[in-house]
Amino acid sequence: MKICIQMKAAGKRKPVIDHIPYEIPDTVSTLRELLTELVRTEVRRYNEKGTDVQVIPWLSREQMEDQAEAGKISFGRIYSDKKADEAKAAENAVQCFEDGLVRVFQEGQELTGLEDPLHIQEGDCFTLIRLTFLAGRLW
Repeated sequence: MKICIQMKAAGKRKPVIDHIPYEIPDTVSTLRELLTELVRTEVRRYNEKGTDVQVIPWLSREQMEDQAEAGKISFGRIYSDKKADEAKAAENAVQCFEDGLVRVFQEGQELTGLEDPLHIQEGDCFTLIRLTFLAGRLW
């Protein structure tokens, strides 16, 4: 089943929100299963990237400007040969949701229970928001 995930593309001038397509199994029926499947997909992509994947050894001026707005300019290389652990990453994502650090919306409606049944239809759009604490001083 195809769904989309809305994600803010940090540092990009356009578009502010990207719609990323994902293919998930039809058996996904709870938020816990959805989060686990999304994390596993991303971990597989990360692990398949490899350490020496660098098709173009330079960045265009526009790419550098976009990345500079996000606060980091990089070639997208992975400098470590250590692979990410799917199970630990999925467990971490679920824990972040339980701790209130991540909010999930399906077609604009907030999902609040990890074990509540999900009714996912082809083309549904999910929005994941990671909340970030800001540090500062009062004086």
